[in-house]
Amino acid sequence: MAAMTAIKILVITWLSLACSVDCLYFHMKESSKKCFIEEIPDETMVMVNYRVQKFDEQQQKFLEDSPGIGIHVDVKDPSKKMLLNKFYEAKGRITFTSHTAGEHVICLYSNSSRGWFSGGKLTREERFRTTSDSTNARVLWWSIAQTLVLIATAIWQMTNLKRFFEAKKLV
Repeated sequence: MAAMTAIKILVITWLSLACSVDCLYFHMKESSKKCFIEEIPDETMVMVNYRVQKFDEQQQKFLEDSPGIGIHVDVKDPSKKMLLNKFYEAKGRITFTSHTAGEHVICLYSNSSRGWFSGGKLTREERFRTTSDSTNARVLWWSIAQTLVLIATAIWQMTNLKRFFEAKKLV
């Protein structure tokens, strides 16, 4: 019986050492953003247990229960593809899987000052900015293409008119 317990303890100890675990503790101000760049191998499941607490200035301590508090999490892979874009409550677990090896950007947005809507506003603003930039680039290339077609048409017309007048002996 003692040998079996020793084997269980040895296996549990070995498993706990085989897993790589990092811990991070930091403070964020209301409506702020904090990003981390982490080198993650491909096909790796990343699990983060977290807790968001509001600091009470009067009591000089963190409140255990803070309704309406939470975080918004964005995770981008090395090719800037969005892996995760989600709102989370004050306490829970974030899980995502990396499909490519490299530096992943993990950004956390606090949303305690205006409830859940400030995080949504940030997401909408980012999406709108991306759409506007893309539309602007397309309009630029379309106008360049139109200008080139117009110049090519003008050159073709001038060449044909010159040949016409030379054939009629008007020039």
